[in-house]
Amino acid sequence: MLTRDLQSSPKVRAMLATLRDVVQALNSQALVPVFQPQVDLRTGDIVGFEVLARWNHPVHGIILPANFIALAEENGLIGELTQQILTRSFQCCAALLPPGTSLAVNVSPIQLHYITLPTQLRSAAEESGFDLRCLTIEVTESALVRNLELAGRLARDIRNLGCRLALDDFGTGYSSLKHLSSLPFTELKIDRSFVNAMVRAREARKIVSAVMGLGQSLSLTTIAEGIETEEQAALLQGLGCDLGQGWLLGRPVLAEEMAALLAAKPWQSTSAASTFRAPTVPPPHRLAELQALYNSAPLALGLLDRNLRFISANQRLADFHETVPELLIGQSVTDALPKEFQAFEPAFRQALAGRAISGITVPKPATTLGEPDQLFALSIQPTFDEDDDVIGISIAVMELAQPR
Repeated sequence: MLTRDLQSSPKVRAMLATLRDVVQALNSQALVPVFQPQVDLRTGDIVGFEVLARWNHPVHGIILPANFIALAEENGLIGELTQQILTRSFQCCAALLPPGTSLAVNVSPIQLHYITLPTQLRSAAEESGFDLRCLTIEVTESALVRNLELAGRLARDIRNLGCRLALDDFGTGYSSLKHLSSLPFTELKIDRSFVNAMVRAREARKIVSAVMGLGQSLSLTTIAEGIETEEQAALLQGLGCDLGQGWLLGRPVLAEEMAALLAAKPWQSTSAASTFRAPTVPPPHRLAELQALYNSAPLALGLLDRNLRFISANQRLADFHETVPELLIGQSVTDALPKEFQAFEPAFRQALAGRAISGITVPKPATTLGEPDQLFALSIQPTFDEDDDVIGISIAVMELAQPR
């Protein structure tokens, strides 16, 4: 109970009025779901929708959730609010969309500690006939920090209902591999702040690239939020991002507009984005394929970092140095080629400056008396990252046939 002094405060009166408005909005069903399309970045097809809450205020018009979700959480109303949005969303999908259309719903951090959440999801789905296998529950990492054990138990209960589970806003505050490894996530969402910055900021691009690689290595579907330009979409395509959402791909629409959105021509990338088409082979499989080719190549192959240290070497390169790949890794090229390096150093420096060098011949004395010396051709190529910066040097050594 507030004291008389507190009740007389204009600030408190405004808060009470706002709270009363929220209660009235719940009682009058004034909170409505809108649906933002999620798009397959490879094909441009809409594969589902994320549910977003809107408050149709009689005076102020449409109010975004940032202005009422926190108030509902603080006053114990978030459960009822979510129940209304879930029920109405499920009903709309069952009535207006083809079977199998997926929905994604963001759950408040507080709710991930309500043991009744799985029951709430089941009852809302049963009431409307919605298939929970088409539902993705999105949670932020802040929801996991307070009680990871309880959050993990609820997450597993949610997965047992058939729902998918997405880690939302990854990388913005509490990022931990522990969360990814200890909970049964199926999707990883990249926060819009990184997507917005990736075109102009090299560091943001590298973070997005790293998150993509992490998601792909864990077999998680990767989703990028806040895509607003073709250039952002192009970069994400090139990095192999699975799904995207944002104003470029489709703004949130009311339930009755979803069917028309699905029937319309899907979003298509422009020619500017076409050069960044994602590979049809998933990156982890592509990496395994390249590794197999690397190890079985008839050439001696190796990779140096910018400090000219070996960071990879296949067996043929190790044979050339009369060692094993594991012992070559970490060595400087000056240690591996103590006699030859001085002659080769200008070529290595040119490669670090971005120029490819080929046609260098390398003699190697015969190891058996009476046999001719061997002669090899050395190729030195710069390796580039996604920003076209030189990050190292690739070397290839091929034995040349001796004249008879």
